[in-house]
Amino acid sequence: MKKKEFVTQDLLSKIYQQGADSPRKLPPERQLAEEYGVSRFTIRQALEKLVSIGVINIVQGSGIYISERARSNPLIYNSITEKHFDQIAFRLISLHKKLPDKEERQVFGLAEQDYIWQFCRLRYVDNQRVQIETSKMPVNDFPDLNQQIIESSIQQYVLSRGWRISHLMTSYQAIAITKPQAELLAAKKGQPAMQINSRGILEGGRVYEISEVIDINYACTYVIPFNQDNLSFRQTTP
Repeated sequence: MKKKEFVTQDLLSKIYQQGADSPRKLPPERQLAEEYGVSRFTIRQALEKLVSIGVINIVQGSGIYISERARSNPLIYNSITEKHFDQIAFRLISLHKKLPDKEERQVFGLAEQDYIWQFCRLRYVDNQRVQIETSKMPVNDFPDLNQQIIESSIQQYVLSRGWRISHLMTSYQAIAITKPQAELLAAKKGQPAMQINSRGILEGGRVYEISEVIDINYACTYVIPFNQDNLSFRQTTP
C-alpha cells in the first residue's frame, strides 16, 4: 500500500475509533507528518482525500475539523464517488431505443410494447479512461434522454424531472476484460477489472435505471456498524 493510501486509511480508522466525546480536530499537518514519518506533501494528499469524501473540513488558520456526521453515520466511498464532478467526464458511445426482453420488462414493470433506452458511455477520471457503462432506462419516464444528458449526471437528470431517488442496489464481480472492452479503455485484453451491476430505485419502489459498469481502476472503502444479527444468523445451522 502506498504511503498516502496508508495514511488516509489509518486516519479514517482513528476518526471512527474515537467516541462522540473525542476531540473534534486532527493534529496539524506538521505533527501528522512526524507521527507517520512521511512528508507534509503526503499528509496533504491524504487530508485532501478525506475532505473529498466529507470526513473532515480544513479551515485555513484554524485547523483540521472532523465532520460531525463522520462518527455517527456509515461511510461508503469508492474511486469514483471520492472524485469531484470537475474531475469526471463522459463520452457517449451509443444510444438507441429497443423493446425490452422478458427480464427487462420484469425489472421495470413494462408491457411488451413499451420501449427502453439503451446507451453506452465511457467515464474518464482525471482524463484517464476507467469505466465502460452500459445502462437502460424506460423511454416513457425519460422521453428526452439525449447525448448531452448522458455525458453529464444521470442522477441529476432524474431529479430534475421531479423524481425522488430512494435506493441504489449494487453488486460486484471480479472479471477479466474482453478485447472490445480493452480497446475502449486503452487497456490490455485480460486485464483484471470489476464488473458493477446496479439498479436505481425511485421512492415508491420503481426502478429507473439498470446498469453494468466495467471498471479497471476500482477501489472501495466501507465503514459500517457491526451487525450482530447477521453474525448470529450465519452461525445458525440451516
